Amino acid sequence: MRRLSLAFPLLILLAWAAGAYLINNEFILPRLESVAGVLLDPLADRLGTGSLVENALRSIERVGMGFLLAAAVAIPLGIAMARFRRLNDLLDSTIQILRPIPPLAWLPLSLAWFKIGLTSILFIIFLGAFFPILLNTIDGVRGVKRTWIEVASTLGARERQILFRVILPGAAPTIWTGLRVGFGIAWMCVVAAEMLPGTTSGLGYLIMYAFNFGQIQLIIAGMILIGLIGLMIDTLFRKIEAKRFAWRELER
Repeated sequence: MRRLSLAFPLLILLAWAAGAYLINNEFILPRLESVAGVLLDPLADRLGTGSLVENALRSIERVGMGFLLAAAVAIPLGIAMARFRRLNDLLDSTIQILRPIPPLAWLPLSLAWFKIGLTSILFIIFLGAFFPILLNTIDGVRGVKRTWIEVASTLGARERQILFRVILPGAAPTIWTGLRVGFGIAWMCVVAAEMLPGTTSGLGYLIMYAFNFGQIQLIIAGMILIGLIGLMIDTLFRKIEAKRFAWRELER
């Protein structure tokens, strides 16, 4: 299975090498060795913007802040909407209208409301992560078996005890899925948000800055690094899910 998972990436690399050789234009498609040279020296300063590692850490820091803020709002709100019908009726239509709007469509308003700076970037990241977490939290809480709640209530459990000992553990796998999806979208959003005017660091900024100087090999290296970081974080989410929520497979 591992060999099969490596087959397609290797095929892409071969096609890339052949295409770069035939085109013979570094501005259109740089050679593999040009991009590899950038990736294999991640601590070198790039065009005066800092190294790949420094910019990657800055992007991770921003997405972490926006993601945690989104989770802190979306999870309690999702629980409340799933538990209280009136609150759900009040907010559901608005959420369904706002949810399909791409986070990047909010970029002009973000600049108008929060000006240039960290706040506008965090706003875009927040929007990207918020809705997947919210909707999965609602579905997770609603999906908890009614018999579990009734048994706990019959045994004298209070509402708070039912929430923390029955509902949240039962909904946790679905909420975790929402966090995983939300982080993936937030990671895409942070790169785009770092292309906003006034940003001076991050992988998104580095990619745009490299384009101004025609450094296509640096752009592709940054894109590959973005993908690798996203893969590592998603793998971490999946490993935690497999370890902490293995009981869900037994239910099926």
